Amino acid sequence: MGRSPRWPRIGLGCAALGTPSPALSDADAEAVIAAAIERGIRFFDVAPLYGGGVAEERLGRALRGLARDDYVLCTKTGVTRPYAEPPMPTGATRRRQFDRWDYGPQATRASIAASRERLRVERLDAVHLHDVEDHLGRCLDAYATLTGLRADGVVGAIGIGSNHVEPVQALLERADFDTFLLAGRYTLLDQSGASLIADAHARGVRVVAGGIFNSGVLAAWPQPAATFAYEPAGATVLAHTARIAKVCDAHRVPIGAAALQFVLANPAIATVLIGPRSVQELHVNLDALELSIPDALWSELEVEALIPRGGPRPERSPALA
Repeated sequence: MGRSPRWPRIGLGCAALGTPSPALSDADAEAVIAAAIERGIRFFDVAPLYGGGVAEERLGRALRGLARDDYVLCTKTGVTRPYAEPPMPTGATRRRQFDRWDYGPQATRASIAASRERLRVERLDAVHLHDVEDHLGRCLDAYATLTGLRADGVVGAIGIGSNHVEPVQALLERADFDTFLLAGRYTLLDQSGASLIADAHARGVRVVAGGIFNSGVLAAWPQPAATFAYEPAGATVLAHTARIAKVCDAHRVPIGAAALQFVLANPAIATVLIGPRSVQELHVNLDALELSIPDALWSELEVEALIPRGGPRPERSPALA
């Protein structure tokens, strides 16, 4: 059940769409989802963490017009935050200070029930164990609970969601996962997840790639305040990005388009997530799929040792489905 049918190549990541009002209104967030549906996106990734449930509520309302069998819906379990709070809430002294991790059976069942209610669905196509890196032992309790829910037809694929390679590798050796979502570790800047992705694909594990712009620095260049891994980009990252941007500029290709098509070219990745914060950003991302990028750009990036030699290259604009 977890490994079929084929998942769409492009998906909408809804982390930014959980930004609470007034920073992002319900109407503006749901407009992004509606525009994504209009453009043909049929894969949606969300989590209770995003706005403490706000993103799931918004996505649930926006999906009402689609037949349930017409899209793939993924959420997560294991960590959340207070309702309608941002990652850096009022009164906090550090990012994610008030987030709470719980992979126990009771918490997992409650999390899935709450997600289904917010999303207004009876079943979830995939559930990822969220941010597992410091909870490798405990998160397997959630895995066991999810297998029971899968037997009941409530959950499809069981996966792992992480920004780090090592915990995903460790968990794949400890349980029979169907999928994982790896964020920021296969991009134009960082290919540290390449071997993991290739090995997983060979084993029949579906790979979802997120964070393809490394939380902003690869989206456009230059930027006045570029971010990387949710923090201000450091000097090394900025210098590396500038080198990539110089090659892109020489071929008159926006760096964001190159970043997107680079990840999509990897056949071991089932689905690539984009995470626009606005309708305009959504259209920029999807229009980048149609841009013809000269093979010479990829060759020059290889010569400059900015991407691995002999890796997959885009051949044509991929379909969304």
